[in-house]
Amino acid sequence: MFKFICILSLCFSAVVMADKGPTIIGIAGGTGSGKTTLAEKLLSSLGSNVVLIEEDCYYKELSHLSLKERSETNFDHPGAIDFDCLYHDLLSLKNGNSIQKPNYDFTTHNRRPESTLVETADVIIVAGILIFVDEKVRDLCDLKIYVETDDDLRLMRRMERDMRERGRSLENVKYQYFTTVKPMHAQYVEPSKHHADVIIPGISDTSTVVDLLIEGLRHR
Repeated sequence: MFKFICILSLCFSAVVMADKGPTIIGIAGGTGSGKTTLAEKLLSSLGSNVVLIEEDCYYKELSHLSLKERSETNFDHPGAIDFDCLYHDLLSLKNGNSIQKPNYDFTTHNRRPESTLVETADVIIVAGILIFVDEKVRDLCDLKIYVETDDDLRLMRRMERDMRERGRSLENVKYQYFTTVKPMHAQYVEPSKHHADVIIPGISDTSTVVDLLIEGLRHR
């Protein structure tokens, strides 16, 4: 019943979105919750009519710190994100303009020198663990989705991802998770779900949610 209510609420929210300009969909949730999976399903379903903006790209520039100091930075705290830049880029896309999106290198814990040109689209997806924490970014979202997943499963997913894609050791992943990721999730990420329009379980098949969301966007 809870899942049905969530899906019904999502469909209704999508249909009654503001009818002027691009639609911004915010997808939040803890690390490893399934945010990226949901976003990628929307991307593949909507094709050229959608762009994805990742919160991770907007980590603050840390060239003034040594590699060791950067590796010890608490990247799960809201202070690590350049929310002003993220807000202004989303606003530019919302107003029909292109942006130069920053690129982030997880091996050096810093921004790359080059940026990526992103053109606006009918649907703009912004995904990240902290996007509902910042009021300005949150208020730009026409629809706010929070993906909720069991802590143990999220930890396993993070371990697999960081070791496979980011070259981290098991000890490094465990240390970061228990010193910053887990406490920041409890302090900032989890409470931010109360700003969401709908909460969906990250362990379920989200294809129905995607179908209903796309149908709502087509109605719009």
